[in-house]
Amino acid sequence: MERRHGHILGYVNLGQEQYVSVTSYRKDGTPVATPVWAVQDGAAVLIWTAADSGKVKRIRNNPEVSVAGCDFRGKLKTPPVQGRAEILDAAATERVRDLLRRKYGLMGRLTILGSRLRRGAGGTVGVRITDI
Repeated sequence: MERRHGHILGYVNLGQEQYVSVTSYRKDGTPVATPVWAVQDGAAVLIWTAADSGKVKRIRNNPEVSVAGCDFRGKLKTPPVQGRAEILDAAATERVRDLLRRKYGLMGRLTILGSRLRRGAGGTVGVRITDI
């Protein structure tokens, strides 16, 4: 398998990063970057976030995003790549939660459980980022 600058088989493998910075855009075009957990799913990167978050609202208005590997504070570790984000339905969101639990272990399970207790099952959504 050939690997150059984070690209594997024609796509960027950002799902191996501990955190990714997802930059979404306000209606006026202003970029807003947010560090989040992520997992690779084939050629897509999956993230999980609060359903009422600003990034979900921005993605609904404009699905174009920029994604890069980063640290937990959002400092970029890899060059950003452009992608297209899609808000997932409840079944697909549960799959994202399962993949994140596997990747992040005990911390992932505790975080997702705490979120479910605070927000309920519908309080978070998965986001699929493709075309990266």
